[in-house]
Amino acid sequence: MKMKQSGFSLVELVVVIVVVGLLAVAALPRFLDVTDEAKKASIEGVAGGFATGVLSARAQWEAEARPQDSTNTYNTVDYDGVDFWLTSSELDSDFRDGYPIALNNTGSDYPDAVTDGACIDLMENLLQNPPQVGTVSEAESDSNIKYSAQANGTDSTCTYVQKEGTTDHEFVYEIKTGRVTVTLQ
Repeated sequence: MKMKQSGFSLVELVVVIVVVGLLAVAALPRFLDVTDEAKKASIEGVAGGFATGVLSARAQWEAEARPQDSTNTYNTVDYDGVDFWLTSSELDSDFRDGYPIALNNTGSDYPDAVTDGACIDLMENLLQNPPQVGTVSEAESDSNIKYSAQANGTDSTCTYVQKEGTTDHEFVYEIKTGRVTVTLQ
């Protein structure tokens, strides 16, 4: 008895390869878009956590009956074991009361203006597990830094820019009002 071998012909294999190639070409843009969507979700999550930290520090200050320093001039609060200087409408009428402006380290004076260092300190201490953050120049030279922090003393804001990939997603903390705004590029 003669056995007949069966299998795929060369034409059938070429057709299958072409169909799989077309499917891959059609699906590839969707997979590339997933990376950008993940970066957007990442910065929205970090900004949301930051906003929650800002509001939690303010809520702690309210719950403790609005404590001030020993001179009864500057608002301060111990939030999660870290002392923060908070905004005061009595010192500047453009500010609302009780939003973190800088760390209140032992012996430190109330800040005259917002600095890059203060913005970094806020990110590192308001978030439980913060991403690596540094100044703009540090972020350019160190690939481990995921966010750059830049202060704008005129507007009293901290701008945090995501440094992953080529996107310029950012969020801005407006110290005057406690508002956190995300901008996706």
